[in-house]
Amino acid sequence: MGNNIFNVLILGGYGNFGARIARLLAREPGFRLVIVGRSLDKARTFCDELRRDGVAADVDALGLDQMDERLDHCIAASGANLVIHTAGPYQGQDYRVAKACVTAGANYIDLADGRDFVVGIRTLDAAARERKVLVVSGASTLPALSSAVVDTLKSRLSRLDAMDMSIAPGQRAKRGLATLQGVLTYCGKPFRVWEGGQWREVHGWQGMRTFMYPGLGRRVLLRCDVPDLALFPDHYRPTRTVRFDAALELFVSQLGFWCLSWLSRAGFIKSPERLAPAIFQIGQLLDRFGTDVGGMHVRLTGLDHSGKALTVTWHLTARGGCGPEIPSIPAVILAKKLASGNLGLNGTCPCLGMFSLDEFNTAVRHLPIETEVVEVQV
Repeated sequence: MGNNIFNVLILGGYGNFGARIARLLAREPGFRLVIVGRSLDKARTFCDELRRDGVAADVDALGLDQMDERLDHCIAASGANLVIHTAGPYQGQDYRVAKACVTAGANYIDLADGRDFVVGIRTLDAAARERKVLVVSGASTLPALSSAVVDTLKSRLSRLDAMDMSIAPGQRAKRGLATLQGVLTYCGKPFRVWEGGQWREVHGWQGMRTFMYPGLGRRVLLRCDVPDLALFPDHYRPTRTVRFDAALELFVSQLGFWCLSWLSRAGFIKSPERLAPAIFQIGQLLDRFGTDVGGMHVRLTGLDHSGKALTVTWHLTARGGCGPEIPSIPAVILAKKLASGNLGLNGTCPCLGMFSLDEFNTAVRHLPIETEVVEVQV
């Protein structure tokens, strides 16, 4: 970066994920962070907290709503080189923030986990290229980290048949209401998956099965609709299946989501996401019965280079309640790459293959996170 200051505006900067990103980037010299939220007082309070913790970056506060008609002018006036949009849920949002960034000539990164939102970001490609800015959607656990894992593991296979992934959060890990609202939007709702070599329809929070996680034990899995389900079949060309599930720690919670999915599917509950505040409070009451240990897995199945059946599984175990840090890491990696000039791209794209698994491992070495890769040959 030399003597140049790289200006990063974090929308939702004092929220669940925005605050984590801010804390990590605040350690970096050569950055200026603008913490943005609807409450200027909260933004200022968080900036004071960062300064008390000791920061290498400059930090400022800005009171601004993403619905503000002057959003593009405010971004331009801030001098932002990059806007990181963390104000979810993204399901149902339009691209007003990304469009404002393009108009203002600022790069854009979001942490979106909404399938349609991440896939649809490509509609802004021509405008982003014209303005010579980079617009990236899905810089989070999915599809950013999951694709980094797949890119590493797939070299062990000569033919890729199936991709199977899941996230298993710890009950006591800190969570945000927006994330819960996001996952409830597809509870009991139909979505398309690549399964058995063809596209078929399944329903959110159904398809119950179990999986054994190292360090966590056996958990119940239920289907979730994520960007990977739309992106990976075309990007990696597995012959048979791409599946993603969530595995809540407490069976009573998983059973509750499963029951809610059937009520939604039957039409008794039209908008499950409206129940998010109540479910969030119930989850807090259940925290005493869970742990702060979470996990994730990515499993590839196919043929090795000698033609034998091979299954390769990457496991991640996050201890000490650090699981919610993981979705924040991809945006931090990309921000640092942009600042150093090591991400010379223009246009729009979902966050696929934009950093390596080694880069992720380096970025989380300060956290109690363990990973392993297990091969099983038939």
